[in-house]
Amino acid sequence: MTTQVLVEKKKLEKPPLTIHTLGDRVLRQPAKRVNSVDAEIRQLVREMLQTMYSAEGIGLAAPQVGVNKQVIVLDCEPDNPAKPPLVLINPTIKNTSGEVSPFQEGCLSIPGVYLEVKRPEMIEVSYRDEYGRPQTLKATELLSRAIQHEMDHLNGVLFVDRVENKLALNEELVKHKFSPKAVKSV
Repeated sequence: MTTQVLVEKKKLEKPPLTIHTLGDRVLRQPAKRVNSVDAEIRQLVREMLQTMYSAEGIGLAAPQVGVNKQVIVLDCEPDNPAKPPLVLINPTIKNTSGEVSPFQEGCLSIPGVYLEVKRPEMIEVSYRDEYGRPQTLKATELLSRAIQHEMDHLNGVLFVDRVENKLALNEELVKHKFSPKAVKSV
Protein backbone atom coordinates (compact mmCIF):
# COMPACT_ATOMS: atom_id res chain seq x y z
CA MET A 1 0.00 0.00 0.00
CA THR A 2 1.35 3.42 -0.98
CA THR A 3 1.63 6.05 1.73
CA GLN A 4 0.13 8.85 -0.34
CA VAL A 5 -2.11 9.48 -3.29
CA LEU A 6 0.36 10.43 -6.00
CA VAL A 7 -0.29 12.92 -8.76
CA GLU A 8 2.19 14.91 -10.77
CA LYS A 9 2.57 18.48 -9.53
CA LYS A 10 1.77 20.14 -12.83
CA LYS A 11 -0.81 22.35 -14.48
CA LEU A 12 -3.29 20.47 -16.67
CA GLU A 13 -4.98 22.04 -19.69
CA LYS A 14 -8.30 20.53 -18.59
CA PRO A 15 -8.41 19.97 -14.82
CA PRO A 16 -10.87 17.22 -13.81
CA LEU A 17 -12.98 19.43 -11.51
CA THR A 18 -14.49 22.93 -11.70
CA ILE A 19 -13.80 25.41 -8.90
CA HIS A 20 -16.91 27.29 -7.76
CA THR A 21 -16.61 31.01 -7.06
CA LEU A 22 -17.95 33.50 -4.54
CA GLY A 23 -21.71 33.76 -4.92
CA ASP A 24 -22.21 30.03 -5.65
CA ARG A 25 -24.49 28.55 -2.99
CA VAL A 26 -22.47 25.33 -2.80
CA LEU A 27 -19.70 27.28 -1.03
CA ARG A 28 -22.04 28.17 1.84
CA GLN A 29 -23.22 24.65 2.75
CA PRO A 30 -21.58 22.82 5.66
CA ALA A 31 -19.76 19.71 4.41
CA LYS A 32 -20.71 16.24 5.61
CA ARG A 33 -18.28 13.94 7.41
CA VAL A 34 -16.79 11.12 5.35
CA ASN A 35 -18.05 7.78 6.69
CA SER A 36 -15.61 5.55 4.86
CA VAL A 37 -12.27 6.40 3.29
CA ASP A 38 -12.37 4.24 0.18
CA ALA A 39 -11.24 4.18 -3.46
CA GLU A 40 -13.91 6.75 -4.37
CA ILE A 41 -12.54 9.22 -1.78
CA ARG A 42 -8.96 8.59 -2.97
CA GLN A 43 -10.07 9.31 -6.55
CA LEU A 44 -11.69 12.55 -5.35
CA VAL A 45 -8.40 13.44 -3.61
CA ARG A 46 -6.43 12.80 -6.83
CA GLU A 47 -8.80 14.97 -8.87
CA MET A 48 -8.76 17.71 -6.22
CA LEU A 49 -4.95 17.72 -6.25
CA GLN A 50 -4.84 17.89 -10.07
CA THR A 51 -7.37 20.74 -10.00
CA MET A 52 -5.47 22.60 -7.24
CA TYR A 53 -2.12 22.33 -9.07
CA SER A 54 -3.79 23.40 -12.33
CA ALA A 55 -5.16 26.52 -10.62
CA GLU A 56 -1.75 27.16 -9.02
CA GLY A 57 -3.16 27.00 -5.50
CA ILE A 58 -1.80 25.56 -2.26
CA GLY A 59 -5.08 24.31 -0.83
CA LEU A 60 -8.50 23.12 -1.94
CA ALA A 61 -11.54 21.94 0.00
CA ALA A 62 -14.14 19.59 -1.51
CA PRO A 63 -16.98 22.16 -1.28
CA GLN A 64 -15.00 24.40 -3.65
CA VAL A 65 -15.42 21.76 -6.36
CA GLY A 66 -19.08 21.14 -5.53
CA VAL A 67 -18.53 18.04 -3.34
CA ASN A 68 -20.23 18.26 0.04
CA LYS A 69 -17.63 16.21 1.96
CA GLN A 70 -15.04 17.05 4.63
CA VAL A 71 -11.98 16.55 2.41
CA ILE A 72 -9.05 18.97 2.09
CA VAL A 73 -5.87 18.80 0.03
CA LEU A 74 -2.89 21.05 0.78
CA ASP A 75 0.57 21.59 -0.61
CA CYS A 76 2.51 24.57 0.72
CA GLU A 77 5.47 23.54 -1.47
CA PRO A 78 3.91 22.89 -4.90
CA ASP A 79 7.27 23.43 -6.62
CA ASN A 80 8.98 20.74 -4.53
CA PRO A 81 8.34 17.30 -6.09
CA ALA A 82 9.99 15.58 -3.10
CA LYS A 83 7.44 16.98 -0.63
CA PRO A 84 4.11 15.09 -0.81
CA PRO A 85 0.82 16.95 -0.45
CA LEU A 86 -1.25 16.70 2.70
CA VAL A 87 -4.72 15.12 2.71
CA LEU A 88 -7.06 15.86 5.61
CA ILE A 89 -10.36 14.00 5.90
CA ASN A 90 -12.82 14.97 8.66
CA PRO A 91 -10.32 17.43 10.22
CA THR A 92 -10.91 18.83 13.71
CA ILE A 93 -8.89 21.57 15.38
CA LYS A 94 -7.94 20.28 18.83
CA ASN A 95 -5.93 23.26 20.04
CA THR A 96 -4.86 26.75 18.95
CA SER A 97 -2.24 29.17 20.20
CA GLY A 98 -3.35 32.30 21.97
CA GLU A 99 -1.25 34.32 19.55
CA VAL A 100 -3.15 35.65 16.56
CA SER A 101 -1.43 37.24 13.59
CA PRO A 102 -2.60 39.06 10.46
CA PHE A 103 -1.54 37.78 7.03
CA GLN A 104 -2.71 38.33 3.48
CA GLU A 105 -4.85 35.49 2.11
CA GLY A 106 -6.30 34.64 -1.26
CA CYS A 107 -8.64 31.89 -2.44
CA LEU A 108 -9.12 29.87 -5.61
CA SER A 109 -12.86 30.57 -5.24
CA ILE A 110 -12.25 34.35 -5.23
CA PRO A 111 -9.50 34.79 -7.85
CA GLY A 112 -7.48 38.00 -7.74
CA VAL A 113 -8.67 39.08 -4.28
CA TYR A 114 -6.00 39.20 -1.55
CA LEU A 115 -6.78 40.67 1.86
CA GLU A 116 -5.51 40.56 5.43
CA VAL A 117 -7.08 38.03 7.84
CA LYS A 118 -6.21 37.37 11.49
CA ARG A 119 -5.83 33.74 12.56
CA PRO A 120 -4.16 31.78 15.37
CA GLU A 121 -0.46 31.23 14.64
CA MET A 122 -0.36 27.59 15.74
CA ILE A 123 -2.98 24.86 15.58
CA GLU A 124 -3.15 21.19 16.43
CA VAL A 125 -5.45 19.27 14.10
CA SER A 126 -6.62 15.67 14.09
CA TYR A 127 -7.83 14.07 10.86
CA ARG A 128 -7.83 10.90 8.81
CA ASP A 129 -5.37 10.49 5.98
CA GLU A 130 -6.18 9.15 2.50
CA TYR A 131 -6.22 5.59 3.89
CA GLY A 132 -8.49 6.37 6.83
CA ARG A 133 -5.68 6.26 9.38
CA PRO A 134 -6.04 8.70 12.30
CA GLN A 135 -3.38 11.43 12.33
CA THR A 136 -2.52 14.46 14.46
CA LEU A 137 -0.47 17.41 13.26
CA LYS A 138 0.85 20.58 14.89
CA ALA A 139 1.08 23.31 12.29
CA THR A 140 2.52 26.82 12.31
CA GLU A 141 3.02 29.62 9.81
CA LEU A 142 1.66 29.09 6.28
CA LEU A 143 0.54 25.49 6.89
CA SER A 144 -1.45 26.51 9.98
CA ARG A 145 -3.12 29.33 8.06
CA ALA A 146 -3.85 27.14 5.02
CA ILE A 147 -5.45 24.42 7.15
CA GLN A 148 -7.65 26.97 8.95
CA HIS A 149 -8.60 28.61 5.64
CA GLU A 150 -9.59 25.28 4.06
CA MET A 151 -11.40 24.10 7.21
CA ASP A 152 -13.51 27.27 7.02
CA HIS A 153 -14.70 26.05 3.60
CA LEU A 154 -15.99 22.88 5.27
CA ASN A 155 -18.25 25.12 7.38
CA GLY A 156 -19.44 27.33 4.53
CA VAL A 157 -17.13 30.19 5.55
CA LEU A 158 -14.86 32.06 3.11
CA PHE A 159 -11.80 34.12 4.03
CA VAL A 160 -13.56 37.33 2.96
CA ASP A 161 -16.08 36.71 5.76
CA ARG A 162 -13.21 37.21 8.25
CA VAL A 163 -11.76 40.42 6.73
CA GLU A 164 -12.00 43.28 9.23
CA ASN A 165 -11.24 46.14 6.82
CA LYS A 166 -14.66 46.38 5.13
CA LEU A 167 -13.68 49.30 2.90
CA ALA A 168 -10.72 47.41 1.38
CA LEU A 169 -12.88 44.29 1.12
CA ASN A 170 -15.64 46.03 -0.83
CA GLU A 171 -13.13 47.77 -3.13
CA GLU A 172 -11.32 44.51 -3.94
CA LEU A 173 -14.52 42.54 -4.53
CA VAL A 174 -15.99 45.17 -6.84
CA LYS A 175 -12.66 45.53 -8.68
CA HIS A 176 -12.69 41.76 -9.40
CA LYS A 177 -16.41 41.72 -10.28
CA PHE A 178 -17.68 39.97 -7.13
CA SER A 179 -20.69 41.17 -5.18
CA PRO A 180 -19.95 42.44 -1.66
CA LYS A 181 -23.43 41.09 -0.80
CA ALA A 182 -21.98 37.55 -1.11
CA VAL A 183 -19.90 38.15 2.05
CA LYS A 184 -21.32 36.81 5.33
CA SER A 185 -19.51 38.24 8.35
CA VAL A 186 -18.57 35.69 11.04
